[in-house]
Amino acid sequence: MKKDLIRRRLTLALLGLGLAGHAHVGAQEWAPSKPVRIVVPIVGSTNDVLARLIAPKLQEVLGQPFVVENKPGAGGNIGANEVAKSAPDGHTLLIGYNGPLAINVALFDKMPYDPTRDLAPIILAVKAPQYLVVHPGSGITSLADFVAKAKAAPTKYSYGSVALGSASHLTMEMFKAAAGFQMTHVPYRGAGPAITDLVAGTIQAGFFVPGNVQQFAKEGRLRLLASTGARRFASTPDIPSVGETYKDFEATSWIGFLAPGGTPAPIIDRYNREIVKILNQPDIRKRLLDMEFEIVATTPRQFSDWIQTEIARWGVVVKSTGTKAE
Repeated sequence: MKKDLIRRRLTLALLGLGLAGHAHVGAQEWAPSKPVRIVVPIVGSTNDVLARLIAPKLQEVLGQPFVVENKPGAGGNIGANEVAKSAPDGHTLLIGYNGPLAINVALFDKMPYDPTRDLAPIILAVKAPQYLVVHPGSGITSLADFVAKAKAAPTKYSYGSVALGSASHLTMEMFKAAAGFQMTHVPYRGAGPAITDLVAGTIQAGFFVPGNVQQFAKEGRLRLLASTGARRFASTPDIPSVGETYKDFEATSWIGFLAPGGTPAPIIDRYNREIVKILNQPDIRKRLLDMEFEIVATTPRQFSDWIQTEIARWGVVVKSTGTKAE
């Protein structure tokens, strides 16, 4: 009887371990059961490029279609809000960046969602400083020349941005405050139309990430004046950083993936794990580095902390420049 009792207890213990192990594997191996939407809250930008690089790779490993959808408007708020209000089941993702996750908190008097509560960070994928670029026909040849000409004729020049409240927008507002000049802002719905107008000479300047402007600069259709990182880009060592003239000036753009708030941890963790692997695949890594992106590939917690830091950082910029959503 005693041996039978021991045997039964041992069997139950082994079964319990088996069930626990099975539950652990099941949690680790979550996968979507239907097509997944990746919402990009802007049009024609490096955010879109990143989404379309990662989507087919996720489709390969997770076995469902990943469809990229552009939902621009309100500085990224429209697309971000759509994701925030979606079911937290892993079938809707957001490509998030400075605007709808950090800047807009101070820029808009009323937000339709709370970035820290209604969205669940998955991974901060990449960061990138920006270039200050001008149309060659503007006659502007250097950073000092840019400031001098803008001060001399404040109504003559205009600058474009990828969206109201984007880093592209507020970086120029920071620069205007630092250098003491005025220039008209023309917000666009994405980098594509902004760059099109800049190349055409409709607007004269703008701050844009390298992936949006480098090819045009190589072709002589745009002119690079300065970058916004702590140091010069290795690929353009002759182009100074703004901080070399204006102390402590630094502005970084960044892109990450998020899910609706309340998405279960096994889903977040699976996406994080797979996207980290994808970002480090040689073909993806080369493409991103060619676009001057720094691959960050954080944990969900690190991305959450980063968003909190950026909300505080850009909040100071918005307040000091007096910029508000129109």
